[in-house]
Amino acid sequence: MREGKDAPVNYITLKDFFEDNKIKFGMSVLAGADMLSKKKIIVPDINRPGLALAGFFDYFPYERLQVFGKTEFTYIKKSGSRRAAGIFSDFFEKKVCCAIISRNLKPPEGFLSCAKKYSVPVLASSLMTTKLISSSLIYLEKKLAPKTSVHGTFVDVYGIGTILAGRSGIGKSEVSLELVKRGHRLVADDLIELSKTDDDALTGRGLNVVRHHMEIRGVGIIDIKNIFGIGAIRDSQKLELIINLEEWEKGKDYERLGMDDSFEEILGVKVPVIIMPVKPGRNLSVIIEAAAMTQRLKAGGYNPARELNKNIIKWMKGRGDDFQAE
Repeated sequence: MREGKDAPVNYITLKDFFEDNKIKFGMSVLAGADMLSKKKIIVPDINRPGLALAGFFDYFPYERLQVFGKTEFTYIKKSGSRRAAGIFSDFFEKKVCCAIISRNLKPPEGFLSCAKKYSVPVLASSLMTTKLISSSLIYLEKKLAPKTSVHGTFVDVYGIGTILAGRSGIGKSEVSLELVKRGHRLVADDLIELSKTDDDALTGRGLNVVRHHMEIRGVGIIDIKNIFGIGAIRDSQKLELIINLEEWEKGKDYERLGMDDSFEEILGVKVPVIIMPVKPGRNLSVIIEAAAMTQRLKAGGYNPARELNKNIIKWMKGRGDDFQAE
């Protein structure tokens, strides 16, 4: 499987964050609207600047989104107007990415003017502070997850995200089309974007512009969603299996038992790999279904080949006892 190049620097702009979430988070811009496209978010984390407001800036994570809630504003107001002015100056001169005010709270006097002085955008959200933080973290973790792209066809087979890989013209799209006809769901064809959503998990999706379209040689481009219906597609899926299709090579030793598992490492995650020979007469769609169901058993801790091997050894030991008794 050919792997694409990882993005050297992964970030989104503050404008992306605002546009994607302004309705969901009930957000508005209070200051620095012209800076939204210039500010970059590079870490999927949030900070509540409690210690910073008290004057402790050691290890201050200025690159994170800074969330102000009722606790922060109450502390500032109780500090008095003179002290508050110093707090604002000390905080905003750190050139933080952005300040977000939860619950649509009214900022203390001087807060917005100081933010404008240091060119720091200020957003307001109608969400409660904890809800704003948790929702922002979920969004940022998805957007800023490590990504790469691979070539192949990605299909959800019995809930197992399966990439069919192999050289151009080997029949990946044709087999995938047969799988869709059999009730499985297409995620992406040709170029698949994989993101590391967890320490040991990859999620795949297609590019928005060509998502759920497939190229069939001799026919052209087909639209899976409009031909087979909304139930024949998925926008994304966890990757759990890679099947490399290759032409049958006479004399080559292919896996017969399945005792030993093979893996391919992508973004530091090991994904099970099967090499599947292709030749006339093989019903690949049925074989792929069996491979996906077997992988599902293995993920649950049951390996059919190893269990059969244990039973054979146990049976042979029993037969040996019988022979000795004779």
